[in-house]
Amino acid sequence: MDKFVRYDRKLKYKGTIIDIYKDFITTPEGHNVEFDFIGHKGAAAVIPVMDDGSILLVEQWRNSIDRFTLEIPAGGRDTVNENSKDCASRELEEETGYKSKDIEFLQTIVPVAAYSEEKIDVYVARNLIPSKQNLDEDEFINVRRFSVKELVDMVLSNKIQDSKTAASIMAYYVKYCIG
Repeated sequence: MDKFVRYDRKLKYKGTIIDIYKDFITTPEGHNVEFDFIGHKGAAAVIPVMDDGSILLVEQWRNSIDRFTLEIPAGGRDTVNENSKDCASRELEEETGYKSKDIEFLQTIVPVAAYSEEKIDVYVARNLIPSKQNLDEDEFINVRRFSVKELVDMVLSNKIQDSKTAASIMAYYVKYCIG
């Protein structure tokens, strides 16, 4: 045997956003081991770029860390088959109150590969058109505007800790500002 083989997966918890499983794996050396596994439909995120080059972030409270964070707009796919660009476009308008027909793919992020299959497709939106925020009942979001330099400095000084936001800001900076 020269690969890892999953021989069983048991659902332990069915949630609204995630499902938690116990995976049973045989290693290349023939050992049987168990892993926790989180199933997720996937998500999309977007870097909203204003005409002057500044970027919009959303400030929102996160229950898991009991504090406010600064993040790029993002949200889960409605279904596993939903087009991630459509999801990013929806989240852009819902969270920031802007729309765009100029949305370009940037990267795919796997935020926690050790135990989750979640993938986040990240886009860049330009030529933003004012629209209307349409927040979910559990969302309380302030839209904030920053220069790219301010955002890079916040990532490097650990003020932005959200992984999708930090990785996306740095990828954007390298690709569009110094690349």
